[in-house]
Amino acid sequence: MEFDVVIVGAGPSGLSTACKLMQMAQEKDQELMVCVVEKGSEVGAHILSGAVLEPRSLNELFPDWKERGAPLNTPVTGDDIYLLNNAEKGTKLPNFAVPKTMHNDGNYIVSMGNVCRWLAEQAEGMGVEIFPGFPAQSTIIEDGKVAGVITGDMGLDAEGNEKDSFMPGMELRAKYTVFAEGCRGHLGKELISHFNLDADKAPQHYGIGFKEIWDIDPALHQEGLVVHSAGWPLENDTTGGGYLYHAENNQVFVGLIIDLNYSNPYLSPFDEFQRLKHHPKFAQYLEGGKRVSYGARAIAKGGFNSLPKMTMPGGIMVGCDAGTINFAKIKGNHTAMKSGMLAAETIFAALSAGDEGGNDLTAYTDNFKASWLYDELYNTRNFGAAMHKLGTFLGGAYNTVDQNFFGGKLPFNFNDNSFDHESLKLASESKEINYPKPDGKLSFDKLSSVFLSNTNHEEEQPCHLKLKDNSIPISVNLPQYAEPAQRYCPAGVYEVEETEEGDKKFVINSQNCIHCKTCDIKDPSQNITWVTPEGTGGPNYPNM
Repeated sequence: MEFDVVIVGAGPSGLSTACKLMQMAQEKDQELMVCVVEKGSEVGAHILSGAVLEPRSLNELFPDWKERGAPLNTPVTGDDIYLLNNAEKGTKLPNFAVPKTMHNDGNYIVSMGNVCRWLAEQAEGMGVEIFPGFPAQSTIIEDGKVAGVITGDMGLDAEGNEKDSFMPGMELRAKYTVFAEGCRGHLGKELISHFNLDADKAPQHYGIGFKEIWDIDPALHQEGLVVHSAGWPLENDTTGGGYLYHAENNQVFVGLIIDLNYSNPYLSPFDEFQRLKHHPKFAQYLEGGKRVSYGARAIAKGGFNSLPKMTMPGGIMVGCDAGTINFAKIKGNHTAMKSGMLAAETIFAALSAGDEGGNDLTAYTDNFKASWLYDELYNTRNFGAAMHKLGTFLGGAYNTVDQNFFGGKLPFNFNDNSFDHESLKLASESKEINYPKPDGKLSFDKLSSVFLSNTNHEEEQPCHLKLKDNSIPISVNLPQYAEPAQRYCPAGVYEVEETEEGDKKFVINSQNCIHCKTCDIKDPSQNITWVTPEGTGGPNYPNM
């Protein structure tokens, strides 16, 4: 199938690209064939975000979004930011001690899954073809140019043999292909390497973000309240923070983000999140409530200094695939949307001028540098690196001064040139962590959590978690790092079991995978590669 533009991923950046392209085509009365492929079972099924949405990009894309029924129903009414000193105490920070980037006046608490469903409706109404359940498995590269993508085969058994239900993948060819896969997109990862897009850039840095949705006592609910925390339960050399957002319908969104440059191989991000909910500042809202959903996802948080070159012959990379999140705001949706809109403007201008495709649209870089998106990311370039280099307290103090008094224009550049997977210490040099058992009221185990994510993969399909060397987990990672995959995975995918002969065996429960990509990032031997499973596989988040 041939199109003018193929977009990989129906998240905020991909759908904003599609909508902007069709708006411009309609304004100029031009015919444009645009398709979006999405690996989830439906649009929004794989979307997980906090989320407090800054509506700046949405205001530009659809100024009449309220009249169109966009699901932005809960304006932020207050910000509480706590420094958690220990398991019992927390200090509320005064406004002057908080970087102004973290204030949320004019923003909305939303489900980004539902926002994406709404964006998809707008796109389809303008003629965009959206194909959910069709993962882009590989990129078509011909004569050094991106020419489209190939969707994954369906109906293969675990050995890769064709079953009765076999259906081959399709070639979706395009003049230009936009990669909007989200954080650590597997095609984006390959393209960055193939075209050397990250030359002279700081390494990308990541966090793992957890989210649960709770129904809580209406008497405890404060619709519009945004709560953030730093400090406990994380140790001084582990950066991150918690959040609790009071959404509509007596629900709260609660979560924890942990930077993946942590050093202790015994640390379990999932269990740190379970501990957080027992702190009085969080438990005061959750006690007596009911957990209704769970999910986790990696977050690209390197910021401006880690942005790769976003164009290549025949393609543009947008949103979290490129790492456009502004972590100083703990927000990436408005920036992802804007990057997609800029890509649409660049591609449409080229096609309107008679471009037949396959060119390196470096005009995108010029458009990016001329936009507010560039200014926003540049002025917060030091935020994450300062936290990594100086720690939570001193880094936070620097960021408060830099953002509140100098608007991000202090003449310093903090570059963090280490890779997250290189940060683990040896197990012999690290302290084991004994996490308390979950109580089933505020804290829970991994398997019951995965159940709430509605994760499902077709049985008897090839494993989508590829090991470069099957021996490394037991021969290298286990003796050196106590095989941290058992702990950094938030879904219980990886286990070390003992055989009848007394040997150790590495087990991959790929059916549990919630597509967070943490293993692809954090494995100390870089031995695990995440690729797309069969279409519709993975979580099915209803309102995340």
